[in-house]
Amino acid sequence: MDLSIIIVNYKSKALLINCLKSIKEADLTGINHEVILVENNSGDDLSDILTSENDVKLILSKRNLGMGGGNNLGIKAASGDYVLILNPDTILKKEAIKVLLSYLQKNPQVGMVGPKLLYPDGTLQLSCARFPSFFMPILRRTFLGDYFKKHRDSFTMSDFDHDKIVKVDWLMGSCLLFKRAINLDATSVFRPYFDERYFMYFEDIDLARTFHHQGLEVVYNPQAIVIHNHARQSAKHPWYMAVFKDRLTWVHIASWFKYFIKWGFSLPSKKS
Repeated sequence: MDLSIIIVNYKSKALLINCLKSIKEADLTGINHEVILVENNSGDDLSDILTSENDVKLILSKRNLGMGGGNNLGIKAASGDYVLILNPDTILKKEAIKVLLSYLQKNPQVGMVGPKLLYPDGTLQLSCARFPSFFMPILRRTFLGDYFKKHRDSFTMSDFDHDKIVKVDWLMGSCLLFKRAINLDATSVFRPYFDERYFMYFEDIDLARTFHHQGLEVVYNPQAIVIHNHARQSAKHPWYMAVFKDRLTWVHIASWFKYFIKWGFSLPSKKS
């Protein structure tokens, strides 16, 4: 099996239908693949999807494991040499998978690759970024970011040509391709999984940090294009109300602390 496409569903059935349709319409000529759908105990009835999409393998989680845990269920069940993590709110352009897979196969020093993401209206979605400093989430969520715009924009990589292939620190977890098992040397094999200490948020940054730690590159490849109907759920209220009204804000804060406790509070040094 060449490729396992893993989608975690949580109350996203309407979007999921379009995502699966785009996989069906994608150019996967010569790519032996499977689709693994993890229903993350959201209560969605997906039986009609399975009837119409009979090549989808369904995994029913007994509880909501979060983004990382749900994807890990899919990775453990995967048979493909390569794993594509795909959010249900994405729609693939026809050549996207083939472009990403070909690039990864031709560049063994690259551990993970991701596409250009566009909003449904066709505008660019900033989907790659530099590793955050401890205070970056505060700059992104509050008015303080307006006073440190240069630092905030540097984090989101607003300062480069998003039509160029480039090595990056990390990629948004909406669409990520990596090899299921990577031979680092003659005796060492790296098997990528998400750290399940993060229920939501920072799990994609953490995974990219792990790839870098293993000496592998993370690459943004805009030759592959994916539509992402993204909504920042943890930022739907103003910052001064979110801590009182939004549970996801507290989930974000918890993941923020877990990340820096794990990796330390200083930014990783750049390798030459």
